[in-house]
Amino acid sequence: MIPQGFFEVRHRDPTTKARTGRLRTLHGEVDTPAFMPVGTRGTVKGLIPETLKETGTEILLVNAFHLWLRPGREIVRQNGGIGRMMGIRIPTLSDSGGYQVLSLQHRRKIMEEGISFLSPYDGARVFLSPEDAVSISGDLGVDIRMVLDDLAGVDQPPERVAEAMERTHRWAQRSLNAWNPETSAPLFGIVQGGIDKALRERSAEGLVTLRGSEGQEFSGFGIGGLGVGESFEERRRMLSSTLPILPENRPRYLMGIGYPGDIVEGVRQGVDLFDCVLPTRNARNGMYFTWNGPIVIRNARYREDMDPIDPACACSTCRNHSKSYLHHLVKNSEMTGAILGTIHNVSFYMDLMREIRKRISEGRLAGWETPCFQPRDIEGADK
Repeated sequence: MIPQGFFEVRHRDPTTKARTGRLRTLHGEVDTPAFMPVGTRGTVKGLIPETLKETGTEILLVNAFHLWLRPGREIVRQNGGIGRMMGIRIPTLSDSGGYQVLSLQHRRKIMEEGISFLSPYDGARVFLSPEDAVSISGDLGVDIRMVLDDLAGVDQPPERVAEAMERTHRWAQRSLNAWNPETSAPLFGIVQGGIDKALRERSAEGLVTLRGSEGQEFSGFGIGGLGVGESFEERRRMLSSTLPILPENRPRYLMGIGYPGDIVEGVRQGVDLFDCVLPTRNARNGMYFTWNGPIVIRNARYREDMDPIDPACACSTCRNHSKSYLHHLVKNSEMTGAILGTIHNVSFYMDLMREIRKRISEGRLAGWETPCFQPRDIEGADK
């Protein structure tokens, strides 16, 4: 069972696997391909809700793991869900916390029943099961929820990667059994398997055929376990082997990948949703994305530069402020600098996604290259 009318493919690029589509959720519609700014704890760092809306953001990622620990699922539920609590009127997607559990390392123990770990906030011993993750996201009132997965880093031995993939599937089965598609938000399964092509294919095939106790099937699919140290080419190979297995009528979400060039490559292979901390984190460090490539505003060359960050950008930062002013703010660690930079970077990403959708609908995505697609080290950019 798939929620009726949840996802619709609208246009296909004639020479790639890219497509535009539309997600229909309880709190609004989302044009895809779409990028989700990261609001881990119920806030996008540097942006108040009104400003987030001005950037053109259509869907936001929050983290069920963190919100469960603080302020707690009951507090969020009493506030009417995370969207109402934040004061936003756009759809939200909740990541269950597999990546956060990976980062805990020695503070957690992964078992068949779930994950036992020490809270990163107060050190208390807590336990999270796949069923808990489904229930928690329900209390958060999100529009799309993710299963709890077991994520193994690229530095892990092959047997650990295989174990994590198999456990993710067993947890996915339990998640489906605990989920009622008639009364709750769509649920996505997560493909794992590291950079092992055979494991990835087995993972995707298994999730596509999986059914819950009442015949439930996943509403969409996340591609997890990437962006954790593998090369661009390794990631490309994993996508090319995984995406053709996933159903055409359901959205595909490449989790945690967010450099512009990576996004365009993912879109060309058929990905619909992306998220990453890159635009907000880099803005706080004084690195801004432009169509001519990233700039590092701390560099001395911007001290007397009276132009905006990007003349092609219509965000409020570029309309009202010069690179000289931003250079001054960032060099002096002023909070306003981080805020203005975040407004620009998130707006740039929304412009990027609009341009991608336009090119797909017009059949002009293949061969598109701009300087913003080329990775540059943050410290070495434009020196």
